[in-house]
Amino acid sequence: MKVVNLKQAILQAWKERWSDYQWAINIKKNFPKGATWDYLNLAEALMEQAMIGPSPNPLILSYLKYAISSQFEDFSRELCVKSLLEIMDMFCHRLSCHGKVEECIGLCRALLGVVVWLLQGCAWYCERLRELGPSASTEASLRDCQERLHSLIKSTKNRALVHIARLEEQGSWSNVEQAVLKVTDALSSVRSQSVFLVLIHHSFRSIPLLLSVQCDPPVRASFPSVHAFIMLEGTMNLTGETQPLVEQLMMIKRMQRIPAPLFVLEIWKACFTGLIESPEGTEELKWTAFTFLKVRSMSKVRTYPADFMEDVNVAFHYLLKLTPLLDKADQRCNCDCLGMLLQECNKLGLLSDINTTSLTSKRTEDREFAPRLKTAENANIQPNPGLILRAEPTVTNILKTVDADHSKSPEGLLGVLGHMLSGKSLDLLLAAAAATGKLKSFARKFIKLNEFPKHISGEGSKSASVRALLFDISFLMLCHVVQTYGSEVILSDPSPSGETPFFETWLQTCMPEEGKTLNPDHPCFRPEPGKVESLVTLLNNSPEMKLVQVKWHEICLSTPAAILEVLNAWENGVLSVEAVQKITDNIKGKVCSMAICAVAWLVAHVRMLGRDEREKPQTMIRQLVTPLYGENTLQFYNERVIIMSSIMEHMCADVFQQTAATLRPPVEGQEPIPYRNLLPAKEPIHKALSTQFQAVLRKGWVDSRALHLFESLLNMGGVFWFTNNLVKELLKETRQEWANRVVELLYSIFCLDTQQITLTLLGTILPNLLTDSAHWQSLADPPGKALAKLSVWCALSSYSSHHKGSFSARQRKRQREDIEDYNSLFPLDDTQPSKLMRLLSSNEDEPAALSSPGDRSMSSSLSASQLHTVNMRDPLNRVLANLFLLISSILGSKMAGPHTQFVQSFMEECVDCLEQGSRGSILQFMPFTMVSELVKLPALAKPKVVLAITDLTLPLGRRVAAKAISAL
Repeated sequence: MKVVNLKQAILQAWKERWSDYQWAINIKKNFPKGATWDYLNLAEALMEQAMIGPSPNPLILSYLKYAISSQFEDFSRELCVKSLLEIMDMFCHRLSCHGKVEECIGLCRALLGVVVWLLQGCAWYCERLRELGPSASTEASLRDCQERLHSLIKSTKNRALVHIARLEEQGSWSNVEQAVLKVTDALSSVRSQSVFLVLIHHSFRSIPLLLSVQCDPPVRASFPSVHAFIMLEGTMNLTGETQPLVEQLMMIKRMQRIPAPLFVLEIWKACFTGLIESPEGTEELKWTAFTFLKVRSMSKVRTYPADFMEDVNVAFHYLLKLTPLLDKADQRCNCDCLGMLLQECNKLGLLSDINTTSLTSKRTEDREFAPRLKTAENANIQPNPGLILRAEPTVTNILKTVDADHSKSPEGLLGVLGHMLSGKSLDLLLAAAAATGKLKSFARKFIKLNEFPKHISGEGSKSASVRALLFDISFLMLCHVVQTYGSEVILSDPSPSGETPFFETWLQTCMPEEGKTLNPDHPCFRPEPGKVESLVTLLNNSPEMKLVQVKWHEICLSTPAAILEVLNAWENGVLSVEAVQKITDNIKGKVCSMAICAVAWLVAHVRMLGRDEREKPQTMIRQLVTPLYGENTLQFYNERVIIMSSIMEHMCADVFQQTAATLRPPVEGQEPIPYRNLLPAKEPIHKALSTQFQAVLRKGWVDSRALHLFESLLNMGGVFWFTNNLVKELLKETRQEWANRVVELLYSIFCLDTQQITLTLLGTILPNLLTDSAHWQSLADPPGKALAKLSVWCALSSYSSHHKGSFSARQRKRQREDIEDYNSLFPLDDTQPSKLMRLLSSNEDEPAALSSPGDRSMSSSLSASQLHTVNMRDPLNRVLANLFLLISSILGSKMAGPHTQFVQSFMEECVDCLEQGSRGSILQFMPFTMVSELVKLPALAKPKVVLAITDLTLPLGRRVAAKAISAL
């Protein structure tokens, strides 16, 4: 039979659109059977006809596929197999498809089918060699199948196409796995096949893991972003939940590809640095609790890999080499800090007994040469780490004690509370509670205790004193908690009873806090006139405050109005200074909470007065702050008055600073309030920001003082001003090494308020830079690439924490007046042109739509987030979607420049930071049509990049990926 007749049959089949099985039936009917059938050159004829035209003919290729899967499964016909392998040689080294999406998916499936067929061939020939013994022809056929299989799978592009087919047809991949097992068994019985066996395992295991393979991390020893993030958490967010902290740290580790031992080392380095530099008092105890309790608890919220113990051991070996750091920490804490830390890690199972003993002995040897404090001083200082570790179980015991019913005999509870007030016990217990996540429970129980004295039933003087003390001590403790750890500790959880307790009401409306403005004429300061009049009379005429049958919450609410009456009388000459002194002594003489309520109102009042009008109110504040040392005071007065004075000093600090006045003469040895008045006087805030950032950049890490200064500047200048000026600092850097350091430092500084800073950076600053050609030059590398990296890091961190609801109390309480309304910036109605899209100059140049009928109707803005029905009313989702629309528009425009390079760097960083299985990442907001534009950039024209930027969980995502990879 002549070949021309075969070609005619192929043409007839194509014209009549025969299916693959119809083709097989008709061919078998009309062509002779027997030995001559093998020599008709059927495969070559089909390939020749299929390749006519600009793209392969899928119908004719399906005939060839059918022939392979049905006619040539008999591997005993070696000439047929050899012929097919020779056909593969013609096109396997340059597989591509520029046709419709369906054709590209067809190519993926066909490639998967060929892989299965080759594996089956290898298995069949191995089995034959095992049964019949060595044979030159069989070995040659096996070698041919192996070579073709290796040639196919070694190509990253082919593996990517097989990966798409695997996701498209899970059942087909199980065929591959079964074939691999069969080949493995067969090869193990054939000599000289061990190399190919290893190759098979490595190649096929790598296909499902294509997205998890990352390049080696850069070789360096320090990671400023980890250090600064730990400093920020230890200084400002001790009460934060442990889970979000761990997730944020692991994200930093993944984004920067930090080796585990160096990652753990950086955390310990930051902890020891915080211990050394923290101011004495409460801040020092907070850092101790963070190091020995909070960091320790991080190991409980996450399952770590099996080799993590060895990583921790290596990290401690590295830490042992930092002898000056460890010696300084030991000197500050008056103990062997590392030794205590090793013991705690050993208890948690992070270190084996052998490693703990070895590390401890090495540190003991080093400590023999360390500088020590003098013996006398040594004996008088109790190590804070030991106190903190003992305070942890004490917190649990106190919570149980307070929970018990004390209505019949509250005196026992009073003894416990009095013990808590002595020395630094309260700060120790609060720090331990904050670090272990028990502070909210602690505060809630003391609010309940503060409500207890409301209930009065025929009482004598002794029970009245106990009731007054329970109210006063609980009030003082709660005020101290608010000033040390923020009001969110109390206000974040509503009262379980439904009724708002007195302290919560007073806190919200009457207590001065940083950044909070109070109205001295608010109705909360104006109770019933009768109660105010009787209180003024009592304070003015009685030698001391009476206690029996007194409702202390009403007294506290009436105190501000009474103080106003006294102040007016003094200013009008009705009262003398001595009379006012007597009244203030009466107020602070028994119950300190009255004095605090009085000072709280006076602070709000003084804020509204001019310089000349402040003298008498400030004098009253000084009188109230000064302790009253008399015999006729209630129990624990000395302990209570110390806390009272501290609370008042925090309340008054800003008001007295405004006029450079002093609350009281400085006491020798007494430390000022830490982290207050950090901003330099008479210096513009933009200069203060630039100066501080340059100082941090030269040092290479951010300390606690710098973080507090940055937060003050953020509060004063607003989010846009703060972010914009720091981005300008980044764009000044023209050396890659310094630009990368700036990125790490800025990322950690931006953690002061990740959500709002990210919204501003992605929603306002980047669009301004990308749409204004005057700014394009500033986006040139290296600062442009560094800004792209910073933007991706912020976007990933913000998106991750935002959708897990893990905001810190510090970020939740920040005011939002200076943040634009993102729903008006980016309207929800997609038909309405948004403010951003009106800035774009290349809207007409839409990227070409995919060519299949189903794809032509696809909007150029359609993204995976819309198919996943992501809430686009969320500002962060909206900003991300519009940023990717802007990037898509830049790629589709006809003008290239530094802004195009920025887009490339942005996408490269997205791929580098990606976790395997990217559903839910920021890339879901990228339009599908953008993929075909991205692969036009040489640096992004890689199969791994395409797989990473498309959502392969969606059928449409797999088709887009198949089309892009097939065209590479």
